[in-house]
Amino acid sequence: MSGITPEKTSANSAPTPCLEPGYRPAVLEIRAFRAEVRASGRAVPVKLAAVTPDGQAVSAETVVFGSPSANEAEANLRHAERLVKMLLWIGGGSRIVVAGSDELAKGLAAIYAPGGARAFDAACMGRIYETPLAVTSVSYDDAPESAEPLNGLGRHSEGCRIGFDLGASDRKCAAVIDGELVFSEEVPWNPSAMADPAWHRAEINDSIRRAAAHLPRIDAIGGSAAGVYIKNRVRLASLFRSVPAERFEAEAAPIFERIRDDWGGVPFAVVNDGEAAALAASIQLGRNSVLGVSFGSSMAGGYVNPAGFITGRLNELAFVPVDFSPSAPVDEWSGDVGCGVNYFSQQGAARLANAAGLTFPAGTPLPELLVRVQELASAGNESALNVFRSIGTAFGYAVAGFREFYPGLGTVVVMGRVTSGVGGDLICREANRILGEVFPELDVNVSVPDDSLRRHGQAIAAATLAPIPGK
Repeated sequence: MSGITPEKTSANSAPTPCLEPGYRPAVLEIRAFRAEVRASGRAVPVKLAAVTPDGQAVSAETVVFGSPSANEAEANLRHAERLVKMLLWIGGGSRIVVAGSDELAKGLAAIYAPGGARAFDAACMGRIYETPLAVTSVSYDDAPESAEPLNGLGRHSEGCRIGFDLGASDRKCAAVIDGELVFSEEVPWNPSAMADPAWHRAEINDSIRRAAAHLPRIDAIGGSAAGVYIKNRVRLASLFRSVPAERFEAEAAPIFERIRDDWGGVPFAVVNDGEAAALAASIQLGRNSVLGVSFGSSMAGGYVNPAGFITGRLNELAFVPVDFSPSAPVDEWSGDVGCGVNYFSQQGAARLANAAGLTFPAGTPLPELLVRVQELASAGNESALNVFRSIGTAFGYAVAGFREFYPGLGTVVVMGRVTSGVGGDLICREANRILGEVFPELDVNVSVPDDSLRRHGQAIAAATLAPIPGK
């Protein structure tokens, strides 16, 4: 872990989001626990790691109580579990390695077992990596080091390319010739409600077809969407949430391989939409070590490392704990509390609008509700403005926590519908205020891209994903 000094900053003295006074930032709670452990004089070093089948690893060093009382042992396990969940969803892993504590390994194995508190997370990792999640205990000296192989995706501009970005309420598609945009389009759709993957395939192909009409040929196709994609196969995605489990592997998992074949087997690549957001921002800003975060129907993340490449990390920030309050909102999918999706998404904005006293007709779809809140904010309505101020304050703390797992991170770019208009500016202003006042040692800045990049940047960046053989 880098850049975070556990002894600094009291959770009791830190500013809180204006609409969520009970918000307990994960970064401050982690610091407070470590400080308490060190003050006890019984600190035992422990290293936790999430390791993928191909050897990629993301790790975290921490301390726990030695010779713990019953309450301290419970606190040790709670602390380790929150860190492990962060490691799994930021880095990904088929194996959790606990170095320095057999007792913690035993407790984590029970938590991540079928029927355990984190059974959802374990099942997701098993599905993503197609092997059951395992917990192993090793000596502290045998702890795995962080390892992050590159997959080389992105920054390929030559030729005639198509890029698409699949959101929950609309899909975008762009046609690009030698890096120059020649066509872009946004089409409404509702994929998460559709049970037949053939429908998804036809709709995605329809957008590609519209873009192809503006190109003399197609040299490569790239795409982004919320979810997890391994070698272009769908492993976990809300777009296919209504597809019956018995049909998923046969019909949904290979959908992008089949779309590639529909277009003659051209070079084809699909990544998480957060990855496309990070890549788009990195290209536009001319910077690396960029974390891109999309505030849309869910919360997606992506990371461009210091070398300028998309890495093999999951970056599924929607499931990363950001609030340690026991009364934090519950994620309807995982059943866990305090996860990023409930704060930095359309549903987060809707929840805060209610807290701000804004009322809308029952059953108003989230995209429409968000637009209404944004209109009120643009008109100067203080309650609506507070929605975005509150999001920004919470996000400042979240970024400070993410910095621990992205060493050297200096730029965070936020995208997605929630960041449109005056709301996006407020989110950045509040996040940077928290980073500057509470975490000045981190030197991280949050910004929004220009309007063109916000609307279609991910589709344009997706067009650069796939390399063309021989070029």
